[in-house]
Amino acid sequence: MREEIYQIGANAKEASIQLATVATDKKNAALALIANLIEDKADLIKTENAKDLAAGKGKGLTSALMDRLTLNDQRIKGMADGLRELVALTDPTGEVISMHRRPNGLEIGKMRVPLGVVGIIYEARPNVTVDAAGLCLKSGNAVILRGGSEAIFSNLCLAGLLQEGLLASGLPQNAIQVISTTDREAVQIMLKMDNYIDIIVPRGGHGLIRTVVENSTIPVVKHDKGVCHTYVHADAEMKMALEIAFNAKVQRPGVCNAMETLLVNSKIAPEFLPQIAKRYAESGVELRGCSKTCALINDAKAATEDDWYEEYLELVLAIRVVDSLDEAIAHIAKYGSHHSDAIITSDYNASRRFLHEVDSAAVYVNASTRFTDGAEFGLGAEIGISTQKLHARGPMGLEDLTSAKFIIMGNGQIRE
Repeated sequence: MREEIYQIGANAKEASIQLATVATDKKNAALALIANLIEDKADLIKTENAKDLAAGKGKGLTSALMDRLTLNDQRIKGMADGLRELVALTDPTGEVISMHRRPNGLEIGKMRVPLGVVGIIYEARPNVTVDAAGLCLKSGNAVILRGGSEAIFSNLCLAGLLQEGLLASGLPQNAIQVISTTDREAVQIMLKMDNYIDIIVPRGGHGLIRTVVENSTIPVVKHDKGVCHTYVHADAEMKMALEIAFNAKVQRPGVCNAMETLLVNSKIAPEFLPQIAKRYAESGVELRGCSKTCALINDAKAATEDDWYEEYLELVLAIRVVDSLDEAIAHIAKYGSHHSDAIITSDYNASRRFLHEVDSAAVYVNASTRFTDGAEFGLGAEIGISTQKLHARGPMGLEDLTSAKFIIMGNGQIRE
């Protein structure tokens, strides 16, 4: 297995060198062809995905994981459309992002270049196979994909279509590779291949992220977890607050940008909480609240300290009543994961303070945190959502898959 995976790394490195100089129109043609292949082979994809779903049900996977694992017609079309959106985006490779002239006549600037080989380690989301491969292809990077065992049939099927598209387009087939073994040792091998892989992006649960961070000799861009908050300020417009708080939790609870904690100002709580609790109850949401919340919502369970740190990824919500904007910001700073947090308010000064003082990758005013997504941000797709600060933060798109090199133009200058 070690020899096989190292060969994948060597092949990816070679492919990355070739891909780095491929013209944009050729990459775009390949993306368009792959998008068509995915739609044409939708029945095959669903057949392979059904094998994963059956196995997942047998293993007792949570409803959130089963949702992430599912590929239906809408999601298959979404993957194809995502690739087409990438075609329409500007290719960042080769872009000169700054240039200035020194007193000695040297012109010094920076040019965007691909990172090289990107390693993606992910769980239960076969759409990541296509999103990540498309982003890497457009940005001139080779990619090595190691999905979880729960999505092995789906991932192998999609990888075969991706490679078929590369081959038909005259691009190096090894620019997109999937590690086919489900043996966990494969991850440990991959994390030590710093001579072949330039960056690792893990996508999955907290345990996977910790394993990658603690064992990798390769730089890691991590998305730890999504403990996302919505704070309903004292002067929030009631109908807007109800709609956003409901959407952020219920629309798709098993994803990282879903709200996990609702903070409500004590001045609006007596009116707001009974109304939103009624809507949550109709959708089967379990509520866990502070003492003030439980006094206003009869069915709420008492929250523990651990609840404020929890990424539920299901229809469970923690609710806390706070007395001020300061208290809300302090709660987010203590318990949040620097992912996505929102304020609902009609107070301009409160919204500005929230934007400036909440230290998260995405900070919202009067909108649902569910929008933290590469496609929704106009990036085409995302390689992941980074909750750290180097070298990317938030949904990672094409530009985040490039580095920069200095370019220097002279006319005979020598250093004295």
